[in-house]
Amino acid sequence: MRKAQTVDRREPVLLVGVSLRKSSRVRPGDASASARDSLLELEELAVSAGARVEGALLQVRDALDPATLVGQGKLEEIRAQAHARRTPLVIVDHNLTPVQLRNMEKGVGCRVIDRTQLILDIFATHARTREGQLQVELAQLNYLLPRLAGHAENLSRLGGGIGTRGPGEQKLETDRRRIRDRVRKIQQSIETVRRQRATRRRARQAVPLGMIALVGYTNAGKSTLFNALTHAGVLTSSNMFATLDPTIRAVRLPSRRRVLLSDTVGFIRDLPPDLIAAFRATLEEAQEAALIVHVTDISDPNHAEHDAEVLKVLDSLGIAERPRLHVLNKCDLLSPDELAGFERANGNREEKVFVSAASGVGLDKLLERMDAAMPVDPIVRVHLRVPLSDGRHLSYVQACGHILHSEILDGDMLLDADLPESLARRLENFALPLPPSSALATGQIA
Repeated sequence: MRKAQTVDRREPVLLVGVSLRKSSRVRPGDASASARDSLLELEELAVSAGARVEGALLQVRDALDPATLVGQGKLEEIRAQAHARRTPLVIVDHNLTPVQLRNMEKGVGCRVIDRTQLILDIFATHARTREGQLQVELAQLNYLLPRLAGHAENLSRLGGGIGTRGPGEQKLETDRRRIRDRVRKIQQSIETVRRQRATRRRARQAVPLGMIALVGYTNAGKSTLFNALTHAGVLTSSNMFATLDPTIRAVRLPSRRRVLLSDTVGFIRDLPPDLIAAFRATLEEAQEAALIVHVTDISDPNHAEHDAEVLKVLDSLGIAERPRLHVLNKCDLLSPDELAGFERANGNREEKVFVSAASGVGLDKLLERMDAAMPVDPIVRVHLRVPLSDGRHLSYVQACGHILHSEILDGDMLLDADLPESLARRLENFALPLPPSSALATGQIA
């Protein structure tokens, strides 16, 4: 019996990268290392979008060509390579202007898309919630609007009376008007979503639970770490931008405090400002966070550059100065010598933690660091006398605090406990002065 052959239905593509000679970090005439890394990242993006990469071209120039980006000679080479490899699509590792896009498609003779359009396509594939879909559609329409091209006067709308005869409203104008109308409706819908999120956020804030946001470069392992800490079952994948819609779950810290942990969309180098603006509602969760947990793939040779890109996005959101904990993930992929070298370089700095979200290494230490760095609802030591008949408040202490000592006296429960400050305020009617012999009687933070 003949075995059935598997048909690869992925779309074949050709990648094109451009590097400026003045920014090259190697000898003149050779492509810069950063440009090659960027082209490899573009290949990962293309694979995540469902493409099959048939080849890649990298050009080094003194300046970008304003008409075609790469120049007429390179355009002919791209056309020949696309024809030889039978690739109907060329992906350019650069953000193309409408003129460059039109001229490249004319010169190459096939479809051409740039880096932004590729990222938008991945976003459209992974958006699951209504909010995420609206944000992706808004970004796509804003990208498409200046890139529309007309289709001649035979698609015009002709008038029907005296003074209205002639070309009338052309197809290009009609498309632009429809897109602007759709953009306006989407913006109104997103504003409604933002108000609903603000209402839910106020409801969460009524119960004093601090917010911790996971941020980082795409594919750094944020969702895997999120699942390891919360058991949420969020989709994890080696594809870039596998997680797009934000997810929030409660986590109990070692001090028994409960906090909310948010998994946000991954960042990437040269993230277009329009995308940041479109995902404003999603990124508001990071803006509302009391603590930022910056996740880095320590096994990636370019992790320092990735960290710099993340800090640029945090700065654009106005939260670069927020309390931040740096988590160096995927330490299980390092050799013992490499890990020891990173640990020696880190020294005793408290803001960095080495973990492996996949194997669970270092998660307990991470929770302890998160507990110590969390500025919201700090832990205080209290001395309480609660009637035994008041099971409600006793259960609060048991569930949300750490009991150090307890005894029964005349139908009451005497308790020494470490509690969140918000709960201590709710129980202030039962509070007694801390006994002088109590450990840390003079300190507030456990």
